[in-house]
Amino acid sequence: MKPDRSQEHIQNLFNRIAPVYDQMNDWLSFGSHRIWKQMAVNWSGARPGHIGLDLCCGTGDLTRLLALKVGGSGQVVGVDFSRQLLAIAGDRQPPFTLSPAPITWVEADVLDLPFGDHHFDCATMGYGLRNVLDIPRSLKELHRVLKPGGTAAILDFHRPENGFKTFQQWYLDRVVVPVANTFGLKAEYAYLNPSLEKFPTGPEQVALAKEANFSRATHYAIAGGMMGVLVLESGG
Repeated sequence: MKPDRSQEHIQNLFNRIAPVYDQMNDWLSFGSHRIWKQMAVNWSGARPGHIGLDLCCGTGDLTRLLALKVGGSGQVVGVDFSRQLLAIAGDRQPPFTLSPAPITWVEADVLDLPFGDHHFDCATMGYGLRNVLDIPRSLKELHRVLKPGGTAAILDFHRPENGFKTFQQWYLDRVVVPVANTFGLKAEYAYLNPSLEKFPTGPEQVALAKEANFSRATHYAIAGGMMGVLVLESGG
């Protein structure tokens, strides 16, 4: 199915930012995104020998952490619809001293995953759910491909309800966008604040997950509430 124009816009956006994606993440989070991603992998329930899935994998940070967690006896698939991000992911050399699982990179849409039912033991998604055009459908697809008893962890921005909300808005407008502008990507990063306003809150994400037939759903606010991890269990 040919993606609609909104889908094409999001794809084009991530293809444009691909060359500086990792550098921007490091600068704008002061490297903290690596800690948050490790937390998500830990919450995913990944264990040695598991078959893992990383959705909206980008340049593969979470994918590689997942591969390390499931080990040489496991398997991991990284999925993204940005061909440019996947190309960077495939070319990166992971600094592993332990044996990670083999990784397969797949260009696909999270709304229509090219996998059979109940295929994966665990899954992660980092900063992807907010950009999905149909969040309920993406959660149903995730539930479909997870094995009964499988677990998933979804990391994304979160709009805090405390004093951090003002700081977050100031930081996105006064730091993130100006830094992006130095790379000629002001418009590409200016979308962050509006996308947050439309993104479901933690409790709303939990409700959507329950509607997608997940047996358990818990949303954890982290980083002062500016980030969140939605942890899901598919039931057995």
